[in-house]
Amino acid sequence: MSAIRDEWTTEDGSVRLLLGDCLEILPGLERVDAVVTDPPYGVGESSDSGRNSSKSAFTRMYGESDWDSSINQPAIDLAISISREAIVFGGNYYTLPPSRCWLVWDKMNTGERADCELAWTNLDRAVRMISYRWNGMIRDGKDQRGLHPTQKPVDVIIWCLSWLRMGQTILDPFMGSGTTGVACIRLGRKFVGIEREPKYFEIAKNRIQNEFAKTALIETPKRLVQTSFVEAVG
Repeated sequence: MSAIRDEWTTEDGSVRLLLGDCLEILPGLERVDAVVTDPPYGVGESSDSGRNSSKSAFTRMYGESDWDSSINQPAIDLAISISREAIVFGGNYYTLPPSRCWLVWDKMNTGERADCELAWTNLDRAVRMISYRWNGMIRDGKDQRGLHPTQKPVDVIIWCLSWLRMGQTILDPFMGSGTTGVACIRLGRKFVGIEREPKYFEIAKNRIQNEFAKTALIETPKRLVQTSFVEAVG
């Protein structure tokens, strides 16, 4: 049986979305310019925890899930092995080589959550930091919140992509709600996203299709087309 349970691509191949376990799909992928991803950290950010500790915002419940019960070291190792450059959020929870360049996101938090998130890179640059408020009622940007328990702001991912030297084709093996894909579209980059949860795969697909639709006034928008589907057994 194919490791890919569902696949949607644009007609020009600039975006490719794959439903399935990245550990099974990655060995069959071609080499990419960069992997930019936010994998599970193994810290229990499960969907049923409702871990919004801000006193100025309502707790959001995501339903039962075990996606963050442990880290996935083999998948990260595989993804890095087929990419020239890499940015891995939560890399401090993984076994990765020493890095000269960590990307630091100052979340400007007012609650009990961590002040910053760290992204490991293999880039030959100095440490870089961005301040971007993502918590509470007053926050930066206009992104729709609550699509995924660890959703990142599009602007933060765009900032991460700006440090890549060879980032024309970007891989995210833990696509989640598709934020990296949206960022790639806005920058004119190619994108390959893998997600194992059908719920989040559908959210990512819809977000990316909606992002394409925003270009309708100036050009014919691209369109995602289903190219393969394997019906689940059982």
